[in-house]
Amino acid sequence: MKDSLVTLFGGGGFLGRQVAQALLERGARVRVAQRDLAGAMRIKPLGGLGQTQFVLADIRKPKSVALAVAGSDIVINLVGILTGDFDAVHRQGAANVAKAAADAGVKALVHVSAIGADAQSPSAYGRSKAAGEAAVKAAFPNATIIRPSIIFGPEDQFLNRFADLIRMAPVVPVIGAGTKFQPVFVTDVAGAIANAAAQPDAHGGKSYELGGPQVLSMMELNAWIAKAIGRERSLVAVPAPLASLIAAFGFLPGAPITRDQYAMLQKDNVVAPGAEGLAALGIAPTPMGAVAEGWLVRYRRHGRFAGRVKD
Repeated sequence: MKDSLVTLFGGGGFLGRQVAQALLERGARVRVAQRDLAGAMRIKPLGGLGQTQFVLADIRKPKSVALAVAGSDIVINLVGILTGDFDAVHRQGAANVAKAAADAGVKALVHVSAIGADAQSPSAYGRSKAAGEAAVKAAFPNATIIRPSIIFGPEDQFLNRFADLIRMAPVVPVIGAGTKFQPVFVTDVAGAIANAAAQPDAHGGKSYELGGPQVLSMMELNAWIAKAIGRERSLVAVPAPLASLIAAFGFLPGAPITRDQYAMLQKDNVVAPGAEGLAALGIAPTPMGAVAEGWLVRYRRHGRFAGRVKD
């Protein structure tokens, strides 16, 4: 991968910055392409002189995508949304990137989708992710598809979101209490993506599902977080009819949820039996307990300056 030019769509985001770092460590030149470059500038100090580039691009606009891809050896698409026009971003945007990559003759394309991508999904998010995968394969048959479970890391909107709610509320309502997740560390996902991009002969045309070493229900995950931040809390499973009502109106303090996000909770978010994953991409999965407490400490009553306390 040394000196290869990798165009990274969505490189300035939570996952993108980690992928950029993994690519830079492997000696690649990284071109970050996205609509807002402000967050992406944090990547610049990670690379050597001339190792990073930045270009404005919107994956919904084919001309801007083609300009961003020009001259690239490898293309990686990380762009995804949780609310908004799923079809425009997850299907049409993905198709635009794949077509531009094929037209430019790049040697590898990695498309990041999600566990739960399914044409029959109860959520529009899941259906759009499946449509995006199909569009990518149609335009670039040798693309590598990466489907992570919920990604956690210092800047995530998953563990941090629940930790903040647990910190504030003596009684914590848990929506989708029985739904199972397989949280995967952001650094592991980034390394897997970089390895897939570096070895298209081995990984091109394949799909991988990435999950961590633990499978936890939503209730178990909240309990784990409460213990990690030293907060004794009553965790209460929200009955399905009430959860559906909350999703319809989004009025649960501190934990807004949309109808579509609630629909996503109707299915477990875990690696499918027999699916290839991190190991096939040369990555050993990192347990949450090995890393998460390093940033969850700020949610403890006395932060990092005291041991865990009950309150």
